[in-house]
Order: sequence, then C-alpha cells, then structure tokens
Amino acid sequence: MELTAEQRAMLNGDLGRGKAMAMGVQVGIGKCFDAPRMVPVQKVHVSLSAQEADVWFSGRLLEAGAFCAVAPTVNPGYSLDYFRKHLTPEAIANMEETHRIYQSLGARLTYSCTPYLGDNVPEYGEAAAFSETNATIFVNAVLGARTNRESAASALCAAVTGFVPEYGMLLEENRLGTVAVEVDARLNSDFDYGVLGLTGKRIGQGIPVFLGLPETISTEALIALGAQLNVSGSYDLFHIPGVTAECRRGVDPFGGREPLRRLRLTSSDLEETLAAFSPDLSGEIHFCILGCPHYTYRQLEMADWLLSQSPAKVPVYILTSARVKKQAGEQGLERRLQEAGAELIADTCIDEACCWGHLAGKPGVTDSPKAAYYTETAGIRMAVRDTDTCIRWARKGGVC
Repeated sequence: MELTAEQRAMLNGDLGRGKAMAMGVQVGIGKCFDAPRMVPVQKVHVSLSAQEADVWFSGRLLEAGAFCAVAPTVNPGYSLDYFRKHLTPEAIANMEETHRIYQSLGARLTYSCTPYLGDNVPEYGEAAAFSETNATIFVNAVLGARTNRESAASALCAAVTGFVPEYGMLLEENRLGTVAVEVDARLNSDFDYGVLGLTGKRIGQGIPVFLGLPETISTEALIALGAQLNVSGSYDLFHIPGVTAECRRGVDPFGGREPLRRLRLTSSDLEETLAAFSPDLSGEIHFCILGCPHYTYRQLEMADWLLSQSPAKVPVYILTSARVKKQAGEQGLERRLQEAGAELIADTCIDEACCWGHLAGKPGVTDSPKAAYYTETAGIRMAVRDTDTCIRWARKGGVC
C-alpha cells in the first residue's frame, strides 16, 4: 500500500502512539483487501456498544494519547437517567466509562443510530467511514456517499487518523447492482418496506436492485428497508430506480451488464417471510417497543395519533435520538405521548441487554424485526407487527 509522508509519519509514531496504533489498524485492513492507498474522510460514525471489548479498545487508544482528527458521531449505549433503577453497579460504571473515554477522544456524544438524519450527512460521492448497519447502507444507497461497513474499532481509527483504506464500496466498479428483484407486492406502509428487507435469504449475496417500486418512498421506509436487509443478510448497498442516489434520472443501476440473478417477490412471499420470522402470540402482552432504528419526529407523530384514540394499558417504550426527543418536548408531543402511556427514551439501543432484563420472559410486540432479533438472545420474546397493530395491542393489553 502506498502511503503519503503524513500517513507514514503517523504509522511510524512520529505523530504520537495513539495515531500510530490507529493507522496500524487501518493499514492492516487495507492490506487484507489489497487497497492501493488511503483516502481522507471528513464524516465518521462509530457504533460504540458500551460493552467490554469496545471500552477496552477505545480505552487503549486514549491511553496511547489518541484524539480524533475528525469528530465522529456515536451510536447509542443506554440512558443512565432512564434505566439506572434497572442497572447493576457494573453496568452503570461501564456506561460512565464509555462516556468519559469517547468524550476524551473528541467524539460528539450524539448516541443515535441515525446520524444521517442529524448533521452527519456525507455528500454524494464523498468517502466516509460509517459503522452501524442501518447507517452504512443508508449512506451508500440513499445519499450516494461511499463507506464500507466499518466496525466500531475501524471507524474510530478512521476518526483518529482522518483516513480510510480505499477498497470495496469506495470504488465505483463495486457499487453496481448484481441482483434484479422484481417486487410484485402491495407495500402500503413503512413497515412493509421493512418486511421486504427481511427477504435477504431469498435475494442472496450481491447488491439488490428493487424494480417495480414507486418513485416516491418515505425516508422512514428506506431506513426500514436497509435496516432489515442487514437482519436477513449482509448488505452494503441497494438501488431503487428513480429513488436512490446512484440510479436517479434514468441511470442504469446494472451499468449495462446483465444481473447475476433475477427473482420476483409477491405479497404472499412477504407474508410468508414475516410469518417465519415472527412468533405467533395469543392472550396478554406486557410491553411494546418502537424505535429500532431510532424513531423520526414523523414516526412519533404517528404514534401520538394512534395513541390518541385510547391510552395504552401496557408500557410503550419509544427509542429516539436526543435531538428528536428535545424537539418533541418543545412541541408538547412528548407530554401527550406520556399521558397516553408511552415513554420517550433517548441515547439508548435495544441491543443493550442490561437495560431490558426486567422484560425477560414476558411477551411483547415491536414494529422492528431488528429489535426482535437483538432481544431474542436476552430471553425477550416479541412478535413483529406493523405499527398500527403494535399500538392497538398495547391499547388493549393483548392480542386482538
């Protein structure tokens, strides 16, 4: 790999042990993927986990004197203000240490998995370093920026050095569609696009191009599609003609080549996919969880409208960013949600088992397949249904 004088100085330790450690990781990754060089980045998102390995690695960087050349946004851990009563002393200390380390490294403590809805928005064609599966695929597909699916560690190293190795999704030739997916199904809601994303096992490896979809699709539907594609498979990018960034204005997403595979998905296929993924429930439910990925303000408004018909009989937990929560508070939306039985929680990920142990063994419901997938290992069993059904069940206190 060819390095500039600045990059070589970093690697050799001339700019400090912290930068040397980070650049060493970046160069090692580059060699694994035969990257010819490093390229600069100005947008970084780190999927911190507030878990042991993450604290160890970020702590090592800090001890070595590292400081971020590019201030990254970060994924949620868990809100100590909200969950303290459910947390062990060890879990409290772990989140406090995570906060201290990342703050000392110069990160922006946004604690949200949807940084692209805030002020961390890479431009079309711009090289970036994003971890968090829903964020990387949104940045690549919807924004048309270029990022590989970084780990928390590699993204943090990119923030420290300001560079990433040039390979994979950063190269034009690797971004063309390879699988033609003809969608002959009724997609009436954002949730339906998430179910479409659950068909990853049917689609198989490659970059899917979804054909037959309308040219007006909500941001929330595109978020759901990308997030659930990475529950059912492993995807960097998808294309939708007329919608996503790289195949607007009549551009051929296949680059003039024949797709490697073609398949057709019908409404029956989507129904079967959801039925296979989500358990059937009957009788009482004990909770409802919404907001994985973090809810937008529009989604909060929808939940408010659904709950306005009658309040929930079981707790409704809604995860969102601090930015959206602040806006909801200012507009009176948070107060209305609380009065209807919903709790708006910022800075928190559903994949933090230490927060949700009080729900273990109790049946619940969510509108996010990703949330159900994460919580299953913690003994939390949730049916996956559309948002309307989730809130209807919460209002009734059971399946209806």
